Amino acid sequence: MSVAVAATFLSHWHYRVEDMPKTSAAFYTDVERALAALNLEGTKVERVNLHEGGLLSAKREYLQVRRNEHVFHICAAPFGKGFFVSWWLGEVRSGLVAFLAALPFIGRFIAWLWDTAKPVTYYRVDTALMFQTATHAAVMEAVEAAIDLAGSRALTTQEKQPLMRDFFAQLAGGR
Repeated sequence: MSVAVAATFLSHWHYRVEDMPKTSAAFYTDVERALAALNLEGTKVERVNLHEGGLLSAKREYLQVRRNEHVFHICAAPFGKGFFVSWWLGEVRSGLVAFLAALPFIGRFIAWLWDTAKPVTYYRVDTALMFQTATHAAVMEAVEAAIDLAGSRALTTQEKQPLMRDFFAQLAGGR
């Protein structure tokens, strides 16, 4: 199990399903099936445990969907009387760059240098947006199936929209 830690968050989505009749594991299975049906080449899907807070805090299971430098962390968990579903899309640095960027003092310079050397291209933006759209569609399919089972109202168009966190600025390394 290899947890991919995002260096930059690009977008986020969340929704609370009232009286959801599924467990987190069953919801993740539904998302995995929907993703498999999309046949996204080069995508790796696995369940990972992430800390709720600091290093010694409890862990929560997430569904991690990774393709190249982009990673989704999808969370489904009970919250009060309802069920909370969310995802975060981020960019990951890997290998030597990730190691060097984590070093004290020089790490910020290495991260800045890497972000500066990696230009924003139409291809890079299009690929990130396509990955987001496809993975979000798989999550929506699982959420809508759960809502149907619970007998709740359908999501509005606005409720389905992800929050873009300065997507293009983030792809450009905050420039």
